Formats: sequence, structure tokens, C-alpha cells
Amino acid sequence: MFKKNLEKLKANLQNNNIDLAIITDDDSLYYFTGYYDFLHMSFGRPTILLVPKDSDTVLITPLIDAQLVSTNCPVDRIITWNDGVENEWREHLPKYIKKNLNVGIEKFKIGSLVLNYLSSLFEEKLIKNITPILDSIRMVKTEEELKIAKSAGKVAEAMMHAGKEAIGYNVPEYEVALATSAAGTRKAAEILKKEFEESDMSPLIHFLQIMASGKDLPKTHHRASTKLIKNGEPVFLCFCGMTNFHKFKLGFDRTFWLKEITDKSQITTYETAVQSQTAALSVLGPGVKAEDIHAAYADAIQSAGYPYPTFRCGRATGFSMLEEPQLVFGNKTILKPGMVFAVDGSANEENFRAQVGDSFIITENGYEQITNFSKKIEDLII
Repeated sequence: MFKKNLEKLKANLQNNNIDLAIITDDDSLYYFTGYYDFLHMSFGRPTILLVPKDSDTVLITPLIDAQLVSTNCPVDRIITWNDGVENEWREHLPKYIKKNLNVGIEKFKIGSLVLNYLSSLFEEKLIKNITPILDSIRMVKTEEELKIAKSAGKVAEAMMHAGKEAIGYNVPEYEVALATSAAGTRKAAEILKKEFEESDMSPLIHFLQIMASGKDLPKTHHRASTKLIKNGEPVFLCFCGMTNFHKFKLGFDRTFWLKEITDKSQITTYETAVQSQTAALSVLGPGVKAEDIHAAYADAIQSAGYPYPTFRCGRATGFSMLEEPQLVFGNKTILKPGMVFAVDGSANEENFRAQVGDSFIITENGYEQITNFSKKIEDLII
């Protein structure tokens, strides 16, 4: 998979007259090399992939993490560096910059530490932003990626079931989060053992759980806290960021109620959220513009008397939480089979917000849903 991805990149560099691509984003590095779990910029230890259009590829990485580079990493040469020795990661960059005229970088993803050094070397060279090229390459997933995506869906479903089971009277939110993380980890481990025997990827699910209960529902990205859940309260569970199997991310959201729905107006708001997702899905499929999905979603919300949605209908996902295209006004990308999307439905009132979300693979004839959990009110009252 990684070798094919790297070959696509080199072909695109040729077509766009870019002599050298410099890649530093963690997710992009994984996509093209299969290399992951290195310490990277958080610890001031850059890992840099150099991809010339017509010569050997080079991975520059700290010696401390070099053992993590897999034996089937498709790069031609690996260069290691050590803390404080000579000029560290800077040592080999000047000669590569010097012999290439047109250089491409990920303009908005490259770390300032690396960018500042590279800028001192560029001089009169033509610098291009290669992010749109990388986005285009990553839009349509390979069969290997789609297999991982479907497995991620199973992990997400295990998490949602565990979250529902953990919600109860006077249960603190963080206990629900612990339950979802544990269930996701166990499901991921089970799938890795059965279907990915060659992988040494960690099954551990780790992320600050997005959830809110009671009066905190309007806080879209509220994190699990010590708050105790009470009867009659709505409880929102979101697994965006948490659903991360084999580094593939998905979107998945549901709203629950404990024992009963005290405020009956919430039923109408919730049903509007479901209807807005249904409207989006009625349009979702190959050959459709990304913005048309959002338009259908937004129209359903406003037609029901609710304000224009506060966020996009959805986004492409993959080895990054946010990929292109986004399902939002102004994005005219045509959807193609093999793309993977998180598609939401939502509706807001002053003291309550409802949201449902699932992930889908675009197919030749429509879409395949890969996160499944009931949206019926009776199934969401615990």
C-alpha cells in the first residue's frame, strides 16, 4: 500500500514540475512510508521525508526511533541523526535543496522549526504548496485502506454499545469514557489478531472523549468530566478522534436520554437532526458535488424552523481526522467511489442541541454505511 502511494506522489511531482517534495506531517509520513509512533515535533525531533521526482527517496529520522521503521518501508535511503551531534537533522538537507530548483512543502502543516531552517536554504528557488496534491492523492482510498476503514467501523460500534451500557444514574461522565475506550481497545485487539496478523499496531484507543450531558449539551466539543448523569438528561457521545483503528479515523455520534425525555421539545429537535442527515444521504453518492450534500442538510434544518447549522454536514476521513473534500458550502469537488466520509445531522435550540453522525464509503452506485447504530428514539432512551 505505502509503496503504491509513494509511486503516485512521484508521478504527480513529474506532472506538476516539482523537483523535490519535503514532507513532515505525521499522517502524510505514515501514508507514504508506513512509519509511525516516532516522537517528532512535540519533542523537537523532526522526521522528514524527501521525495525527488526522479531520484531516490530519503527518510531523515532520529536515531532513537529508527527501530520503528518497518523492514518494508518503501523509501530508498534512511538517514538517522542524534541529539546534539553535528548539525542533527539539518546536516543532509542543504545538498538536496541545492540541486533542486522547484521545491514543494506542506505550507500549513510543516513545523516552524523545520520551515525556518529550510527558508534559509531556499534563496531564489520556487516554493510550491503541495498540500492540494497530497489531498488529491489521498481522497480515493485503496482496497487496503477500505478494509481498515470497515474494521474501524466495527471498533466504533463496540464503543457506542459500551457507552450506552455505561450511562446510568449518578454515573460520572468519565466512567462512560473509560468504558468506551476499553471496549474499543478490546474490539481493535480482536480484529488485529484475526485480520492483521502481520501488524504490530497498538489496539489502544486513546483520546479525550467528546461527550456532554444535561445542561452542557449545547457545548459541541465538551469533554467527559466528573459531572454525574441524572435521570431525564440527554447524553451526547461523539467518537470523532476516538475511533482510530490502525490509524484510520471515522466520525460517529449519537444522542441518548437516561430513563425518560423530561423536556419533550427535545424530541422535535432530535428528529430534525435525523431528518437533516437523511436529507444529506438522499444526495450522497458518486458524481455529486460536495457542497450539494451540505445544501440538502442545511435546507432540512432551516425548513423545520431551526437556524442555519453551525458546522459543515461532514468531511472526508482517512489517516487524518480531516481530509478533503469537506461537505460544506463552496466545495465543488465531485465525489468518487472509494472516498470515505463522516456525514452528520444536527439541529440547535437555545438550551439543547441534537446530533447524529455516521461514516460512509462512496460506492459505484451510492454508499455503504460502516458505522451502524439505531437512531430511533425508543432505542436511545436508556
